[in-house]
Amino acid sequence: MTDMAKTTTFGPTALATPANALTVARLLATPVFVAMIVVQGATWWTVVVGVVVAGSDGVDGWVARRQGTTRSGAFLDPLADKAVVLGALVALAAEHHLPWLPVGLIATREVTLVAYRSWAGRRGVSIPARTSAKVKTLVQDLAIATCLVPPLAHDHTLQLVAIWVAAALTVGTGAQYLLDGRRALRKVLQ
Repeated sequence: MTDMAKTTTFGPTALATPANALTVARLLATPVFVAMIVVQGATWWTVVVGVVVAGSDGVDGWVARRQGTTRSGAFLDPLADKAVVLGALVALAAEHHLPWLPVGLIATREVTLVAYRSWAGRRGVSIPARTSAKVKTLVQDLAIATCLVPPLAHDHTLQLVAIWVAAALTVGTGAQYLLDGRRALRKVLQ
């Protein structure tokens, strides 16, 4: 195999990587998606943009695993995930499609965990993502979809069930992360 045919890899300190470019594109597309929710509501175009924005998370993760994960990507990727989900949930609550309480619980957990992981990271502790958190994100995305997919958009019962299941999973995985971080911090401090 020639040098040209080899896949480019990046070290942990790299900033300008294809995976990070995809993540930044997702961050930049989030306001467009949120605006479509507010202006257009439940349309197939809103769904398509939402699927592209949310689905790009898997693509940038795949690229990062092939070309090397970076510290900047480990920070930017979850930030972009949270921006997409929280932007959509707040827009849906503001438009009276979802109740504020579960949206507030989800937002509080997400913001708290970002701060906690950042605080732990400054102490040399990394709290890795759990599979349950990936399921939580999927359920959050499905709760958003119940409000945006035209045939489901008027099924308020389905939306309530979906957002409360998402809120319960969000709070539960938040507790798991706090426990994981506490255990990891104990090991570092011993």
